[in-house]
Amino acid sequence: MYVATIPNRNSPPAILLRESYRENGKVKTRTLANLSRWSPDKVEQLRRVLMNQPPKAKLQESFDITRSLGHGHVAAVLGTIGNLGLDTLIDPVPSRQRDLVCAMIVSQVIRPSSKLACARGLRAKSATSSLGEVLSLSSVDEDDLYEAMDWLAPRQSRIEAELAKRHLEDGTLVLYDMSSAAFEGKTCPLGKRGHPKDGVRGRLQIVYGLLATKEGVPIAIEVFAGNTGEPTTIAQQVEKLKGRFGLANVVLVGDRGLLTQARLREDVTPKQLDFITALRAPQIRTLIRDEAIQLSLFDERDLVEVTHPDYPGERLVACLNPHLAKERTETRQSLLAATETELDKIVASVNRERRPLRGKDKIAMKVGKVIDRYKMAKHFIIEITDETFTYRPDEAKIAAETILDGVYVLRTSVESKVLGTEEVVLSYKSLSNVERVFRGFNTDLDIRPIRHRTETRVRVHVFLRMLSYYVSFAMAHTLAPMLFKDDDPMSAKALRDSPVAPAKRSNSAKAKASTKVSADHMPVHSFATLMEDLATVVANRIQPRDTDLDSFVMITKPTPLQQRAFELLGVSPTLGYL
Repeated sequence: MYVATIPNRNSPPAILLRESYRENGKVKTRTLANLSRWSPDKVEQLRRVLMNQPPKAKLQESFDITRSLGHGHVAAVLGTIGNLGLDTLIDPVPSRQRDLVCAMIVSQVIRPSSKLACARGLRAKSATSSLGEVLSLSSVDEDDLYEAMDWLAPRQSRIEAELAKRHLEDGTLVLYDMSSAAFEGKTCPLGKRGHPKDGVRGRLQIVYGLLATKEGVPIAIEVFAGNTGEPTTIAQQVEKLKGRFGLANVVLVGDRGLLTQARLREDVTPKQLDFITALRAPQIRTLIRDEAIQLSLFDERDLVEVTHPDYPGERLVACLNPHLAKERTETRQSLLAATETELDKIVASVNRERRPLRGKDKIAMKVGKVIDRYKMAKHFIIEITDETFTYRPDEAKIAAETILDGVYVLRTSVESKVLGTEEVVLSYKSLSNVERVFRGFNTDLDIRPIRHRTETRVRVHVFLRMLSYYVSFAMAHTLAPMLFKDDDPMSAKALRDSPVAPAKRSNSAKAKASTKVSADHMPVHSFATLMEDLATVVANRIQPRDTDLDSFVMITKPTPLQQRAFELLGVSPTLGYL
């Protein structure tokens, strides 16, 4: 018996159950049943039985998915590293050590963690993504990562020099700023107590200085002991720019706490470097006293270029930011009010009839706590005896400080034919791009906690964070149309009335922020949530139940949004597998 399919000219084919037999030496056929009304699956099952074949199993019963690892975010970051040529920048020769360094960079972008957690996420048995499988690092422990860090350390100078060659050129602006990071443990000589810039008080810390382009692309980073004074690091940066990077003409941009008068005189000017920095409040008051700056000039414009004998051969750009003036005035008033509220409580405790507060030292201690909390000591006249306490606002000092609200003065050695007045202001304001790098270190890339015991590994730990930010910065720039990030900076610049005024967002960025939809009619993401979305593109390890067939990997088909991200990045979602 067999199942036959008989075609019909004007109707669907007939499915017949037939039997062959011999009669008088001839082979004849007869129909036993019409199966045309049966379902195709039922007909196929009967056909296999008649052919002595096992019943056909359901598709889902033919395979097992033995492992599913997040892959899309790995492909995006690893592909970007390849597109940037960062892997060959780290070392031109492929090696396991280079792959381990790349793995640590990728890991910090997609899921910041300790070296122990990173190693665990790479190993085959405990993998949290496809990263270990793609880089053939499925048998890794934390000691391997520490050895890779030691391998990277002597290469840092060369890598930074290559980044400088790629992003810097003679006559360019170079931003320099410093931050700090709390330190765990007590054995590393770099861990010292100092002034914390990351908000973590009472802990050992390190400080680090970052050189970056005007756009905020990190070029080089250097780690110092936690008690290092910021201005003392300038000499090393000047040597780095002139010596290691070979830049003959460069403009160093730094804030007034870094580029002090002494550092400009001893470190910057002798090396024939130009600079842009800002003056401190006492220096601004001197300019106003000497009438080099007349505040009435700000009635018509918000920036003016002046000169003064104390700064020969230099340009001074005085600016008035009304928005900053309003903010500082409101902040001062709120701090003064809060201080007075607390001081009134002390006055009441001194003047109460029952158990009044007595003793000059005790009263002073309580007053000191209030004054230190709000940093308003200079604005009050305080009188303390063993039995009395009085205070009053120092109106003269408050008025003198109020005059300078919103006023700042930039100081530069760059000639006007090289940088115009407005360009000087914009160049100094670009220091906010370095602050953005520091925020990235402290949030997205988790520079803290630092648990390494040796100076070398602490320095490499921070250097790896810089390389991770270098990759994420490039990705965010490329993916800007899909992110809340402003993808039309030129339009935003055109909307700005003055370089002194706050920056504005372009109309397209405002539209994305309000509608939460991109120009491609897709949901808008932050960089972090887009990485989470791409992580749902999974590498599935599939094992056929037929033992004669080998297992294989199948990548989840990307959604339209995910496919758009891969297209922008120029990366294949199957990277590492096909």
